[in-house]
Amino acid sequence: MLRQLAQGRSLSDLLDRGLSGVEERDVGLVKEFCFGVARWRLRLDEIADRLLKRPLKERDGDVRALILVGLYQLLYMRVAPHAALSETVEAARALKKPWTAGLINAVLRRFLREREGLLEAVDRLPTARYAHPVWLLTALQQAWPGNWEALVDEANSRPPMSLRVNLSRVSRGDYIEQLAQAGVVATPVDTVPSAVVLDKPVDATSLAGFAAGLVSVQDAGAQLAAGLLDMQTGQHILDACAAPGGKTGHLLETAPAGVSVTAVDVDAGRLRRLQENLDRLRLSADVQVGDAASPDGEWARKRYDRILMDVPCSATGVIRRHPDIKWLRRAEDISSLTAVQARILDAVWPLLKPGGMLLYATCSLLPEENHEQVARCLEKYRDVVSLQIEAPWGHSCQPGRQTLPGEATMDGFYYARLQKTER
Repeated sequence: MLRQLAQGRSLSDLLDRGLSGVEERDVGLVKEFCFGVARWRLRLDEIADRLLKRPLKERDGDVRALILVGLYQLLYMRVAPHAALSETVEAARALKKPWTAGLINAVLRRFLREREGLLEAVDRLPTARYAHPVWLLTALQQAWPGNWEALVDEANSRPPMSLRVNLSRVSRGDYIEQLAQAGVVATPVDTVPSAVVLDKPVDATSLAGFAAGLVSVQDAGAQLAAGLLDMQTGQHILDACAAPGGKTGHLLETAPAGVSVTAVDVDAGRLRRLQENLDRLRLSADVQVGDAASPDGEWARKRYDRILMDVPCSATGVIRRHPDIKWLRRAEDISSLTAVQARILDAVWPLLKPGGMLLYATCSLLPEENHEQVARCLEKYRDVVSLQIEAPWGHSCQPGRQTLPGEATMDGFYYARLQKTER
């Protein structure tokens, strides 16, 4: 697992595939190491480079990963230095490379001796100090000149565990009381009627009523989508990029009578997760494999009153939940993503009925993917108007509205409402 982390594999993929051999009591610690090293990797890498007398060979990525884990414990965990050093050196012995334990012991001991001066030197480099690549720091500074440092701090923080209460089956107050009876402290999010935030994370499957569909894990910012879609009785809704189904489930939980939902995604594997979520919630939708950028099949021949389009994006608004985004994403990816988003918008817009409304959504903080993308549509399409989003949350972007990570506990989401005119 450590070797895969060092080689740049997706952290989500790594954990999905790599925890099967880990004992239950160690799962939390392994996740802490993986997420922590991913969160601070650019800073840890710089420290490691200065401590190593010569670079490690590519085949020794597992050794470097252990060095990063050791440094992470010494910098960011409440572990006694002697314990962190001892455990990391002991783990090195399992690599069956005789020289490894001695090297790691020497590197970590040198860090302890030179810590103050080393950190002062390393933190003169913005990429190390903020643990963000140069291109992303520059992009955030340009997009949010008054907020970028707060955004970086939030990206490097541990995210809260947020829940969506299924208000069709239980009130938020009653569910908070159920949590309290189980010894779990939860706080409501004022601006999001279904959202609560736990004072500390727990195993979702242990939550009261989770298996019965009373609650789901979902960020409060993501829960804004269902209300913004303004569904009406009897309408037909298209969730065009639906997997893994968090927003799909919320649409169905809040839908008025007679509303039907078609959930489409290009990834059949992720759609299976969506169906599992719907089964747990005891809800149903017309789930179909399909490419929103190239609509085809039965779902593409229908017309919809509402369309939710949560497009593929840079995910720069959810880095605190997926810290590997910082070093897996590249500057050149943004132009590719905006091209995909434009293709999806152009392909899906004809599926919206006159008078209907499309909700464009991303979990990005970058204007190219957000209000600049929507502005392109407003200039290109003759039959579109932007509907103002008046809300006590987020920031007006003209057009659309943006939540920023950390504000009211939310992650970073962008929303814009586009209405098709009758002409």
